[in-house]
Parts: sequence; structure tokens; C-alpha cells
Amino acid sequence: MAPQPPVPAPAATHRLVPSPAGRIHLVEQGSGPMVLLVHGFPESWYSWRHQLPALAAAGYRAVAVDVRGYGRSSRPAAPEAYRMVELVEDNAAVVHALGERSAVIVGHDWGSAIAADSALLRPDVFRAVGLLSVPYAPRGGPRPSEIFAGMGGEGRDEFYVSYFQEPGRAEAEIEPDVRGWLAGFYAALSADTMPEPGAPDPHFVAPGGTLRDRLPADGRLPGWLGEDELDFYAGEFERTGLSGALARYRNMDRDWEDLADFDGAPVTQPSLFLGGALDASTTWLADAIEAYPLTLPGLSASHILDGCGHWLQQERPAETNRLLLDWLASLPA
Repeated sequence: MAPQPPVPAPAATHRLVPSPAGRIHLVEQGSGPMVLLVHGFPESWYSWRHQLPALAAAGYRAVAVDVRGYGRSSRPAAPEAYRMVELVEDNAAVVHALGERSAVIVGHDWGSAIAADSALLRPDVFRAVGLLSVPYAPRGGPRPSEIFAGMGGEGRDEFYVSYFQEPGRAEAEIEPDVRGWLAGFYAALSADTMPEPGAPDPHFVAPGGTLRDRLPADGRLPGWLGEDELDFYAGEFERTGLSGALARYRNMDRDWEDLADFDGAPVTQPSLFLGGALDASTTWLADAIEAYPLTLPGLSASHILDGCGHWLQQERPAETNRLLLDWLASLPA
């Protein structure tokens, strides 16, 4: 996919477009081939603030969305409204609402899974897919809730995904102090502030405890996160609450049922994977990465960034931008 000649990036524009959710809020910058950017938990379009101008300057139409349940996008009340098939249709609706027929889709964290399933379910719309931090693993095996319930460690600690399953439980922990909780959560998964080896794992909750008990409590922010950036994220979730964002975790069994016809299915479009060497998503899912010749047969670039944690495009924006732009330039027009 050949980009247009580099030009100074225009200013970013905020828009609301119709979707099956009701509306999707997005920020777009630049013109040219469309690249749709999908964030993860607990973030927003803002997690792509370093990529939007870089893509625009390179001759792409960069579009970063607030996933339904986040920011200024609609927040349906029904928990089942956040199942994966619904989020895929939101992404397709954004492409069409912006007057495009197709796009490259790039996602981080939960956005990586949403991007992969968008490519899987709507190959007519998404012609290439970039995955950041969370590897693609096809639908299969036991129900996700059964898998995560068995991941408790010594003393029967509870895996955070299981902890997030029960409506209201995590909200009661987070919402009294959104800013403080986010600061700890971001720090726990960042290379320069994550707990030392041997410390309690922040991905697990002790019996009778909360996830926050395992998050760093020294108040240090990771190098990528200044006070202004933290204020933006906190302001968004103080306004919306966390239920819409957490609903994604509460639909994993529904996704498993909805995608039964795609059991073991590969994503065949041209693809990219970027992971952080210090990110648990990369290490725990090493088998998924090793399976890429079968599950991502169109993989054209894969990079593990040394010394990088989970928030890859924010921790290492210049490197992420370079690798992303190199990959985009290699795609067929």
C-alpha cells in the first residue's frame, strides 16, 4: 500500500459517526489510505496520540476510535451489547461512515483482539491487520471462564480476568479513586515501574483482597505518562465510569459461543505483530506467537521490543511508529 508523499500533518479532527452502538467518537488526522486504530483497556483514542500525527505526516488517513463503552462513544446498558461481534460491526460502520470501502486495522491490548476478529469476520472491509501487545489466538478449547478460573496461583489467588467478570465488583474498587487506580495499573505494566521479580504479581488478586493491593503504591508514574496524560485518562473514566470498559471482559464466554464457526480459523490478511519483551501478554502467550505460521499465514513482520512493557505505542512511540510505517509501506496498494 503506497502512501502519498509526506506532507505536514493537518490538525486532528474529532467526529461522531453512527454505528450499531448508536455513535462512535473518533479522532482523525491526515488523508490517504485509511488506518483504523483500536485501543485497549483501560484507555481511549488518546492512547494513539503519538501515532496519529506520524501516520498523517506519512500520507495516511489515521482514525483512532473510542471503543463502545469508552469516552464519547455510546455506552449501551445491556452487558451483552459488548460482545465481539458487535464491536466488529462498529469498526466496519466507522469505515463506511467515513466514506471508505476498506481500511487497515491496528489494535492494542483488547484492541488487538478486536482488530484480529474484525479482519476474521469482515475481510471485505479490513485488508490488513496490525496487532500490538496481545498475540492472535484463534477461538478454541474450553470456555474462557473455565481457563481463567484455573489460573489462580499459590494460595488460590484469582486471575484478574476472572476478578473482572462479576458486574460491579471491580467498579467498587476503582471508581472511588479512578486517578489513583489508573496510575497504579499503568505503572504495574510499564517497563520502568513494574514490580521487581519476586514481588506479588499484579495480574492476580489475593483471597478477600482487591487488584489494587498488588499495584505499585509508591506514586511513581512511568516515563511515558505525565500528570497531564493521567489527568486526561482519569477525566474520561470519572465521567463515564468503568462498567462499559469492563463489559468487554464479561462477554468472553459469549464470544466463544458466537465464534463457534471460526474455531481454529486463521487470519489470512497481511499482518504485523509488535510485543514488549517485559509484557506478560507476550510471555504467557508465547505458544500463540510460535503458532503464527498457521494462525497468521499472512504475517509479514513480527518484532519483540527489548525492555518494553505492555503500553507499547506509548512507552516506545518512535520505535512503534517506525515499525508500523515500514509495515504499511510494504502492503500492496
